[in-house]
Amino acid sequence: MAFDSGAARPDRRMIVAGLALAASRLAVGESAAAPRAAGRDRFVRPAGAKPIIAADPNAEFFCPMRRAPVRWRALHAFNPAAVVKDDAVYLLFRAEDDSGAMAIGGHTSRLGLARSSDGVNFTVLPSPVLYPDDDSQRAAEWDGGCEDPRLAMREDGLFVCTYSQFNRKAVMLGIATSRDLIFWEKHGVAFAGSRYEKMMMKSAAIVQRLAGDRLVAAKIDGRYWMLFGQGKIYAAHSTDMIRWTPVETAPGQLKVVMAPRPGKFDSHLAEAGPSPILTSRGIVMLYNGRNAAKDGDPSRPPLGYAAGRALLDPRDPTRVLDRGDAPFFAPELRWEKTGQYAQGTTFIEGLVCFRGEWLLYYGSADSVVGVARSPGLDV
Repeated sequence: MAFDSGAARPDRRMIVAGLALAASRLAVGESAAAPRAAGRDRFVRPAGAKPIIAADPNAEFFCPMRRAPVRWRALHAFNPAAVVKDDAVYLLFRAEDDSGAMAIGGHTSRLGLARSSDGVNFTVLPSPVLYPDDDSQRAAEWDGGCEDPRLAMREDGLFVCTYSQFNRKAVMLGIATSRDLIFWEKHGVAFAGSRYEKMMMKSAAIVQRLAGDRLVAAKIDGRYWMLFGQGKIYAAHSTDMIRWTPVETAPGQLKVVMAPRPGKFDSHLAEAGPSPILTSRGIVMLYNGRNAAKDGDPSRPPLGYAAGRALLDPRDPTRVLDRGDAPFFAPELRWEKTGQYAQGTTFIEGLVCFRGEWLLYYGSADSVVGVARSPGLDV
């Protein structure tokens, strides 16, 4: 991977040292104090909540595509995936540089990595870890970039990242794997080898289960499962978490798991969130919904994003057992309602169980990263 200098490239020890020692230049959130009183299923922001990751115009690295230093998170840092490793929380987040048009999607995106010992205060690695490079995915990722990751861990410790590959002509659902979250191997589109190989698609979350104090990918009927899609949510299965087969109702017809609902907070679209969690009651699926400008929920802002909750059949992830009519988490604070996406968004992409509580990480207004906490994950 390329790093800050246009000449020398640091080795693995230098990169790990950067995670351990580099002081983040951004204003971090509150300390890891206990959250305000909440029900078993309620996610609550820390007292005095502030963004936990934000833009840093001073952060530079040598871009192998531009062959020059770039300010890789000069404008925005948002939409985080999350995982627990070595008693710490790691976030893989989307960062936008200051190239291109000053509009949503007008910049190049790269994925940065941050580490926290308490789940709230993060140190950001100086350089991105997953980004457009002169590699096999160049045509799919340049110059829009790598966007909107989700993370899951296989039983053997392999981290699997689903992310959007954007070349300004098409957006594809990509897969990358890593053993340490720093060095990644790109595997191309998730649906390679199937009739959906060239299907434009984004947003995918792999079903996981709680094994002791960590989340690992769950097998249902001998296969891994993934919920994916923006607009409507679909399902796919896999034997290795790298190549995926979408579920169909007929050849060439994807089976819809969840669709937008007129008059509700998700009336414009439903979109995959963080990893759905397999529990004894079912698969708890937290997802993103966007309110329609017309015929949406009149109590919510038009085109605003909020987070919803559903319960899927633990034996059949394509079957919805229950789905909430109202969002369980939505923009409330000023910095969740102002920024690049002025309609407001709490776009959830990261969920971990850490030291006895659930931490939910979200992108706010397509600009910064926030966190909320809950003692449980009931529906």
